[in-house]
Amino acid sequence: MASSPAGSPHPYIPATGADRARMLERVGVPDLDALFADLPAEHRDPVIDLPPSLTEPELIALLEERAAANTSPLRPDFLGAGAYRRSIPAVAAHLTSRSEFVTAYTPYQPEISQGTLQSAFEYQSVVCELTGMDVSNTGLYDVASATAEACLLAARATRRHAVALLEPIHAGTADVVRTYARGAALRVDVVASAGAVTEEHACLVVQQPDFLGTIVDLEPLAGTVHAAGVLLVAVADPFALGLLRSPGDAGADIVTGEGRDLAGAPAFGGPSLGLFAARSPFMRQMPGRIVGRTKELNEPSGGGDPRTGYVLTLQAREQFIRRERATSNVSTAQALIALSFTITAQALGPRGLRESAELCYQRAHAAARRIAALPGFEVPERGPWFQEFLVRGPLPAADLAAALVDRGIGPGLDVSGRSEPEAREALLFAVTEATPDAHVDALLEALAGIGGGA
Repeated sequence: MASSPAGSPHPYIPATGADRARMLERVGVPDLDALFADLPAEHRDPVIDLPPSLTEPELIALLEERAAANTSPLRPDFLGAGAYRRSIPAVAAHLTSRSEFVTAYTPYQPEISQGTLQSAFEYQSVVCELTGMDVSNTGLYDVASATAEACLLAARATRRHAVALLEPIHAGTADVVRTYARGAALRVDVVASAGAVTEEHACLVVQQPDFLGTIVDLEPLAGTVHAAGVLLVAVADPFALGLLRSPGDAGADIVTGEGRDLAGAPAFGGPSLGLFAARSPFMRQMPGRIVGRTKELNEPSGGGDPRTGYVLTLQAREQFIRRERATSNVSTAQALIALSFTITAQALGPRGLRESAELCYQRAHAAARRIAALPGFEVPERGPWFQEFLVRGPLPAADLAAALVDRGIGPGLDVSGRSEPEAREALLFAVTEATPDAHVDALLEALAGIGGGA
């Protein structure tokens, strides 16, 4: 424990009135009101309308009541749009529940955090293999923030002040990119084709598969944008990469993605894991941290080969020296989620991941064929797709979704407000390898009932 300041025998007791007075005198203000004078008065001490406090038994009863209102995970549900239920090997939950992982924290003293650093190195290796990139960081908050960071990196690398997003792309990702871009004075253009990029753009962001589920051929896009000196950022589903060509092999310069689905259940949207990988020329511009592996310089005293060691090779963070030159303000990583992602990927292996992705593809296409065969229903074609597909029925999209909910079915996402013609009055359904056949049967029965009563 650090020694206590002179005259302060209780280092963990909050500042006394005398302590506060000395600090105010030191910064040159008469009181706390003057210290916070720059804040608008209505935001300094807002009234928070909270209900009366509860006893512990009352609180437990309230939480149980609220939890009972949650939808059962056993209900047939076909909502995807960025969060998917996967078949996660039981070993992932078993290992990540061990205390040495659950209680691990940021390795500020990396030389004594070899286990944490090794797990991060293994994670980076998995991400590089999946994406076909040269280098990966230890993970970011989610796919949206990772994609926004990719845009900032591209702008720094190219010294350009605009980025382009290729539709269809997840609206949440686009919104976060716009938020980051505003602070960096970057223009964000939403484009319908790679041909719309110009020499003003730093990068073209492409979702793979795209937001409406279609598999994108990245190679011709890469050729088009590279001819204009524009970088290609692929926002890739790592599970789909078990089956699809890696973005790096197709010409992408930076790859981001959402790793949560290979770590565990969606959990109401979080916590998430943002993948971030790039080609080696961009390594020193990458946000977050990179862990490296090395060997001890001297042989062990008892003989034998030098021991392997793991080190923080790069940490482009704002807390350290040259803060004004930091490439990012990312100050942590989703280490536990990244560990679960790594365990899942390694437990499955390349062959197991491919087989799981193939099963997902087959189940989704079988379900789509059955829906398309129902009277009054249509599955609009947009080209080859992986696990999500559009469904248009005899009712407007909102009414169709409500009718499914009434029958105990979680519907797909209503995408009828999008600009793509095929999304008109359509729902976006997701079927994965973890979707039971009985759930698909229940969906077909509900749709048949809706079509028959329309």
